[in-house]
Amino acid sequence: MSTIATTSSPSGALLWTGRVLSGLVIVFLLFDATIKLIPLDVVTETSRQLGIPTDLSRTLGVLTLLCTVLYAIPLTSVLGAVLMTGYLGGAIYVHVLNGSPLLTHTLFGVYLGVMMWSGLYLRDPQLRLLFPIRR
Repeated sequence: MSTIATTSSPSGALLWTGRVLSGLVIVFLLFDATIKLIPLDVVTETSRQLGIPTDLSRTLGVLTLLCTVLYAIPLTSVLGAVLMTGYLGGAIYVHVLNGSPLLTHTLFGVYLGVMMWSGLYLRDPQLRLLFPIRR
């Protein structure tokens, strides 16, 4: 049984794939945080439909921004990913409670979380060592 996880730096392709995935997640989350901080009418209306008090929009925007910044900084990226995973779990729960469409709304947090952790996994050799993929 061999393992592909090593402590050496990832290959160029792995590193850039990880950076692109992480970058896409970061851009999306920054956008999401920004529209909650303003907040736009679409945010207020969506919050109302989901049963989230509309005065929490800014708080949720700040939490999203904080987790995203932590994820974007290499030294704190794992902490940011862990915190954002919890946040996404809460979002998934709200959609389950409200009977939102499964593939487009409820599981969106899962898709985002998979992209976030995949990007981090591909660009962080220590994470690959902690969770090796074996053949």
